[in-house]
Amino acid sequence: MHLRKKSAWPVVFAAVFAAAPSMAQQSRPAARPARISGQPNINGVWQAMNSANWNLEAHSAAKLDAFWAMGSLAAIPAGQSVIDGDGRVPYKPEALAQRDENRAGWPKSDPETSCYLPGIPRATYMPFPFQIVQGGGNILFVYTYASANRLVNMGEPIVPPVDTWMGQSNGRWEGETLVVETVGFNGMTHLDRAGNYHTSSLKVTERFTLIDNSHLNYSATLEDPNVYTRPWTINMALYRHIEPSAQILEFKCVPFVEELLYKDLELPQPQ
Repeated sequence: MHLRKKSAWPVVFAAVFAAAPSMAQQSRPAARPARISGQPNINGVWQAMNSANWNLEAHSAAKLDAFWAMGSLAAIPAGQSVIDGDGRVPYKPEALAQRDENRAGWPKSDPETSCYLPGIPRATYMPFPFQIVQGGGNILFVYTYASANRLVNMGEPIVPPVDTWMGQSNGRWEGETLVVETVGFNGMTHLDRAGNYHTSSLKVTERFTLIDNSHLNYSATLEDPNVYTRPWTINMALYRHIEPSAQILEFKCVPFVEELLYKDLELPQPQ
C-alpha cells in the first residue's frame, strides 16, 4: 500500500459536528455573525472557480491525447495565469528541465493521480470544495480530496518535527487578514497537473482576506531557493457556497487507483 499522511478524522468530525447547526436550525437561514472573537468570520464551505489545478500559468484549451475515446469530456480547459507579475513561475534553468519532465510524464507523474495528499497551496484550488472551521483558537481546514485536512496553529509557532505531505501551518491575524505560514513539506507534491513543483525547502505564506460575506481574496507566496530564482505569489478569489445544504462530502480516492498502482502485480489467470 502506498504511503499517505495519516488523516486526523476524529479531530475533524468533532470540530465539524460541534460547529454544525442542528437539523431544526438548518430549516431556516441563521444569522451569520460578522466576527468571531473579534476576528473576521471566515467559517464556511469555500471553493476556487478557476483552472489553476490544471496549470498555474496561462494555458489554452487542449486535448489529452491518451484519453481520445472520451472526446471533449477529457480536455484541458483554458485558463488565465494566477501568478502575479509576468505570470510565470520563476524557475532556475535546471529546475525548469525537471518541470518539463514532470509535464511529459503526466498523468502518472502527478501525485494527484495516485491519491497522495495534495499539499499547500494546491489543496486550496483543486476542483473540490473545502471547509474552514473557525472558533476562538486554532483553525481547521477540511478538504474533499483524499480526506485531507490541516490544523492551523494560532498559538506559539510550532516547528515541524518531521516533513509531511501537508506541512506544519502556523497562523496569525494581521488586521483583517489571516496569515498562515507553512513549512515542513516532504517535497513530493506538485503544484498542478502541468508538472510545476517544489522541494522540501518550500515555505508558503498564505493570506485570506474577507472581501464580503461570500468572497475571500486568497494569495500564497512560495519561496524555495532550490527551485525558484525568487519568491513568487499566486492570487485568486474563493467563493463561499451559500446553498443551505452546503457540506463537504467524502472523496476517498484510494480505491480508484489500486488497479493503476498494483495491476502489474496480479497473478496470471488460470487457463
